[in-house]
Parts: sequence; structure tokens; C-alpha cells
Amino acid sequence: MTPLPAALESPSTKGASAATRAPAVTVLVPCRNEAEHIEMCLRCILAQEEPPGGFEVIVADGMSSDGTRATLARIAAEDGRVTVVDNAGRITSTGLNAAIRRARGGILVRMDAHATYASDYLRRCVETLEISGADNVGGPYRTLAEGPGQRAVAAASASKFAVGGQRGREVLYEGYADTVVFGCWRREVFDRFGLFDERLERNQDDEHNLRIVRAGGKIWQSPAIQAWYRPRSSLRALFRQYFAYGYWKVPVIMKHRGPASVRHLVPAVFVLSVVALPALGLWWGPALWLWTGLLSVYAIGVLTATLASAARSGWDLLPRLPATFSVFHVAYGLGFLAGVAHPRSYR
Repeated sequence: MTPLPAALESPSTKGASAATRAPAVTVLVPCRNEAEHIEMCLRCILAQEEPPGGFEVIVADGMSSDGTRATLARIAAEDGRVTVVDNAGRITSTGLNAAIRRARGGILVRMDAHATYASDYLRRCVETLEISGADNVGGPYRTLAEGPGQRAVAAASASKFAVGGQRGREVLYEGYADTVVFGCWRREVFDRFGLFDERLERNQDDEHNLRIVRAGGKIWQSPAIQAWYRPRSSLRALFRQYFAYGYWKVPVIMKHRGPASVRHLVPAVFVLSVVALPALGLWWGPALWLWTGLLSVYAIGVLTATLASAARSGWDLLPRLPATFSVFHVAYGLGFLAGVAHPRSYR
């Protein structure tokens, strides 16, 4: 067996024989009630090009009740690289931490059930980690959409109007970033910066990346790392998703005593203004003019973004895009305001 480069050895591999050597890479897969996707996801992971030293897969199952566990047991029995652990906390952060504690690899790579991965995904992650010298590396946000609902969400999510100026939405960008999709870390990163915050049901990855950056660490995005995320397919599901993102952004801001970016505050300010200005107009007439102007500017923004996204992704999406853009902003804004109203949610 070819010796591992020193940076790829897990702590348990040094001095070990070839027969007992642990894999160099551990794939972390948190999941819960993913019967529809989990087998396809694991088959995709197990078919990956092996990075030097090989890999294992730790699936942290959040006590699934839809048949996911039977599928996991069958695949684990078929392939010794797969280990299933219980995630009694049933949320992503507790699942990731449970998988990290069982990991034997010196490099940890997160992969999710709702994504499809290029066959060289793991190898590219390891190479980028070595070349960049960063603490966390990953690829940009790419989507794999089927049907008009998913395609509209994917098209809107690629627009800066919907999500702000996130580097992660620029699929050709390579360089330092605030956060990346999924993530790949050396094991010691979690000794330096801590595990994922188990008080957070959402935004645990953004919070962990913020912790890294504010402590002087580096995050690197590479377009060579390719994965495709399956977006929500209905406005109702999108609303729930972005309401939760907004809601759980508040405890992150409370923990770090300020937002990572002003863009995190904009949707909440917009929603609050739309509601408050008409009421203020009962006592102060100019508030109604401000309200009308705000809605007019927003409508122009929605129209402009809709036309640009339809031109890029298909004119058949034109009727769906205005409502899709609005859900991104209103759901996140309402969720954020709900988080402000209930600060004890972060305990």
C-alpha cells in the first residue's frame, strides 16, 4: 500500500500496519426520514473516486421513522465502509457531532442526502484542502432542478436579488469566502474551533464558519468541487425553509454580538417597514408616501430580477418567479422578526 502523505494521515494511522490502518477520509452524512433519497445518495458516495488512503462513511440518523433505517442497515451490511450511528438530538448539528466523534479519518467531509456529487468530489476536496491551506473548503451552490416549481426556486436562488451577494452563488469563483456548501476540514479544526453548536436547529454550518473566520481561520471555495443540491419544489416548502433560516439567524447574531453581513438584516427591515409604515401613516402623513415608494422600488426590483432570471433559465418560469422572489424575502424577514420576538429560543 502506498504510504499516506503526512497531512492525510488520521491520528490513528501513524505507526499502524497496513492491515489496521484507518481510512484517511471520513464522510459525515446527517439524515432523518430520507427514505426517498438516502440510497441514491449513499450509492453516489460509495462510487466516489478514492482519495489517497481511502474513506469511510458515518451516517448519523435522527431516529428516522419512514424506512430510512432499514435502508441504512442493508447498505451497511453490504459495504463495510458504512457505519450508522444514532442521532438522538434529531437535528443536523447533533448528527454532525455524533458522526465526528465516531470518525477515524484525519480529514472530514460533510455530504448531505439531498445532493448529487461529481465522481471526483472527495478527491477534489482533499486536493483543495492541501493546496489552499485553508481550514474549511467546499464548492459553490449548484442546483439540480426538475419540474417548474424546483426550476423557479433554483433560478431565483441564483439571483443576487434573492440572496444577496453571497460568493457561494458564484459558481466560477475561486478564493476566500465567508462560507461554503457542506464543507471539508482537517480533524484538528474541530479541536481548535469547537464542534457544531447543538443549540442551533438551522444555520449551524454558517455559525461554525463565522467562528472560524472571526478566530483568524480561512475558508476557501473552489469551483472544481462540484455538488448539486435539490431545491424545494413548492412555495410552501420554500417559505418554511427560509422562515427557519431567518428565525435561527437571530441566535447566531446574539451569540456573536452582531451580524456577519448587513444583508442578513435587510429582509427583516423590509417586512417591518411594510407593516409599520401604514400604521405610522395614521399620525404622520409622509409615512404613507414612504410606504408607497418602498413597495414601488421593491416591485421594480422583483420585475427586473424576474426578467433576468427568466432570460437565463427559461421564459416559461416568468409567471412563477415574482412570487418565488417574494417568498425568499418575506419568509426570511418574518422568521427573523419571530426570532427577535422570542430570544429565549436560543438556550
